[in-house]
Amino acid sequence: MKILLLVWFYYLISFSVAQSGTATEKRTKELDNYWAEVSRSVREGDFQSYEATCHKEGVLVSGTNNSSYPLSDALARWKKDFTATKEGKIKANVEFRFSQRISDSTTAHETGIFLYSSGDPGENLKKEYIHFEALLVKRKGSWKIIMEYQKSKASQAEWNKLAVN
Repeated sequence: MKILLLVWFYYLISFSVAQSGTATEKRTKELDNYWAEVSRSVREGDFQSYEATCHKEGVLVSGTNNSSYPLSDALARWKKDFTATKEGKIKANVEFRFSQRISDSTTAHETGIFLYSSGDPGENLKKEYIHFEALLVKRKGSWKIIMEYQKSKASQAEWNKLAVN
């Protein structure tokens, strides 16, 4: 009887771990798709799609400026750059690499570095590496950033140490 209970317990644990891994993989894929959409919208100058990745009550924290304000204020400032990108006046790109990813079915905390590149078409783009943290929530099947903390400048060497997702 004890052996039967042990076998049953082992089976349940194995099944739970397998299910957990599958759910985690699915969620990681969803979050990867979220960041891919952020990158696409920046690259194409698609302001509406970028705005749709943000929670309406989102907050942007800037460690370099020692400030915090509504993400909607940042979006209003950035809109002209999206328009210029869409019109082909400038090129812009953003890439993400992660050092830590913690999540459950409706919340995520992502830590890493993003590389924002921008400049005139046909010229070398200016590259900015930024340490960041992001809090995201999943509402109605869609991930939204609720807090973006741009902590500090990062180096290319730090960027290179992080694995490509």
